[in-house]
Amino acid sequence: MTSISKLGIRRAIFAGALLLAAAAGSTPTLAEPAATTVVLVHGAFADGSSWAKVIPLLQKKGLHVVAVQNPLTSLADDVAATQRAIAEQKGPVVLVGHSWAGTVITQAGNDDHVKALVYVAAFSPGDGQSTSDLIKNYPTPPGLAHPQVDAAGFLTLSHDDIAKYFAPDVPKAESNLIAVTQGPVRGANFDEKVTTAAWKSKPSWAVVTENDQMIDPKLLADGAKAMKAHVTAIASSHVPMLSHPKEVTAVILEAVEAVK
Repeated sequence: MTSISKLGIRRAIFAGALLLAAAAGSTPTLAEPAATTVVLVHGAFADGSSWAKVIPLLQKKGLHVVAVQNPLTSLADDVAATQRAIAEQKGPVVLVGHSWAGTVITQAGNDDHVKALVYVAAFSPGDGQSTSDLIKNYPTPPGLAHPQVDAAGFLTLSHDDIAKYFAPDVPKAESNLIAVTQGPVRGANFDEKVTTAAWKSKPSWAVVTENDQMIDPKLLADGAKAMKAHVTAIASSHVPMLSHPKEVTAVILEAVEAVK
């Protein structure tokens, strides 16, 4: 074979290799599915810091976490704030609500991005129900016997009632922080009705707090039963995310795993 022929073969092989490399480089890469986001929604007499012990535990598991700051000025306003947080997420959302925020996530959870709901010591009204509709069927809990009401109709709890009823199973420094940072809630919020209950179409989990003095534990248990929720009962006050953060985190992680 002549040197010219050998050179031609080498050039052909080289050109073929370039074409193969180019073809390989042009193969589209499938994008990784977006990670699940846990959206945490605080209740009345609280703010986003009430999730302070749960957030790092979720983040250690590689989850994206967002804590909503609800204005507590109306059900519609709180739902809108929660929906804005949901809309910012690229992947599936597990929506978690505490206390009053159970009513909020019951409405906001109808968003298509929301794949599961977690109720932490939380109300769970049905279609056309308000929080007040649920409460009226049960004895008034001691923590709600004497709320402080301002001229605009917003409710707060005294420092003593926070320590005695709202969060009696956390250190005094923590209950004091709750009292100082609590979000005043408009009393009329509790009369505002959910239109469509998301738990009717989404899988739900419920943390029932057996020592709760803000919501009757039987109300919580009955609500969980109505939702056909996965139930975890904890011997806790109204703030299990602060007094039992590992147990609450485990429930949230169970919901995350279920929707993967």
